[in-house]
Amino acid sequence: MLKHWSVNTKELKKDPESYAIWKLEQWVNWGIGTEKIKKTDLLKYWNKIDIDEYKRKALSLALF
Repeated sequence: MLKHWSVNTKELKKDPESYAIWKLEQWVNWGIGTEKIKKTDLLKYWNKIDIDEYKRKALSLALF
């Protein structure tokens, strides 16, 4: 994953849930990273991630 200039990932990694949510949001909203998103992670944090409503609709068609 690319380094995001405004986030201290060392501090964020201390809270695994917050880090996972942040990482998913970066992948979905900005396309940051070269790895594929794990479906299990996306489903686990679906109600907690902050993503655009159109991206959410498109992802929900693929997931559910």
